[in-house]
Amino acid sequence: MRAKAIRLAWVTTLLLAASYPAHAFRCGTRIITRGDHADKILRFCGEPASVQSRLSQRGYVSRRGRFLPGISEEVVVEEWTYNFGPHQLIRVVRLENGFVADIKYLGYGY
Repeated sequence: MRAKAIRLAWVTTLLLAASYPAHAFRCGTRIITRGDHADKILRFCGEPASVQSRLSQRGYVSRRGRFLPGISEEVVVEEWTYNFGPHQLIRVVRLENGFVADIKYLGYGY
């Protein structure tokens, strides 16, 4: 009975860990997380392998977190791709107005 409970706890932990989104990644001994500025990424990770940039319109949200209908703002969206070689996953960092908004992991690099 105890072994079954331990096994269930272990499986639950693995499933939660596998479904948890990536909010950070490591460059050497430094951690890059959501909200970090582009300068920090360049300083610790170097230049990305590729950069894609576009302008996007989105609804305006006030500093208090309230959505204001009818008002939109223009956002500079950049996707920086880091390829650290065949033994590490490729990372795509999405920046909005110069700050990390999202981090995705792709397959292994080349």
